[in-house]
Amino acid sequence: MRGRRRFRTAVATATAALLCAGALAGCSSGTPEKPAPGGSTPPPTPTSSWNASPASLAAVGDSISRAFDACSLLSDCPEASWATGTDTAVNSLALRLLGPERAAGRSWNLARTGARMAELPEQMTAAAARKPELVTVMMGANDACRPTPALMTPVADFRASFTAALARLRAAAPKAQVYVASVPDLKHLWSTGRLGGAAGVWDLGICGAMLADATNLGPEAERRRTTVAARVDAYNGVLAEVCAKDERCRYDGGAVHRFRFDGAQLSPWDWFHPSRDGQARLAELAYRRITAE
Repeated sequence: MRGRRRFRTAVATATAALLCAGALAGCSSGTPEKPAPGGSTPPPTPTSSWNASPASLAAVGDSISRAFDACSLLSDCPEASWATGTDTAVNSLALRLLGPERAAGRSWNLARTGARMAELPEQMTAAAARKPELVTVMMGANDACRPTPALMTPVADFRASFTAALARLRAAAPKAQVYVASVPDLKHLWSTGRLGGAAGVWDLGICGAMLADATNLGPEAERRRTTVAARVDAYNGVLAEVCAKDERCRYDGGAVHRFRFDGAQLSPWDWFHPSRDGQARLAELAYRRITAE
């Protein structure tokens, strides 16, 4: 009898070990996962259903995905887009994933310069209609770049629009994968551009909440910029949290927000939007995350 009890105990122990090995988190020590440095949500662990070589791509978002001011003053330059561009110097995500021949017919740029998160559900509906295998999302800078901080999109509204956009995609294209880029660090762009003499251009009305009175280092101006930076952090928290609930969504883990754009990577016309070089860096960041195993 004692031998049988030892045998049953060994079997139970082995079975429990196998169940633990097959669960994502069911046999953890119970200690909550620590947040990443800076309070950001860690990117979700890639799932086995993720396809690192999608055969079609749709881009949604704002002026960054349209490569605004990358080629000429006050103009979109979609050929230089980090997501779907054809410029080989940029080497867009579409060129990297699809190659030049397939990129021409199997990638679509549905972003709009000036768009805010409230427009994303409509853009996502248009993207879903094309049944892409991958959708790229870069949206949120315009929600913070309002004339004053008081006009920035409330975080709750930002969350509702992003959640609705993913729901529309899932309803029409349930197997589409999503890459979500973080909102760039607007305060870093201010600190870089002001040293390059961009203040005169910014005074024309570019991202007033952050860039107005760019040379003013007084306490009131600093509080204004800190308020905008905090809102951007909140937006990125929303992007991370909502994306993490969708197994076919990958957030960039804050990679775009952490990227230190310098003078060469900013438009020579507005010192704010990415230049061709900056677009190339965005393409590289996206490619790394999308193709990670």
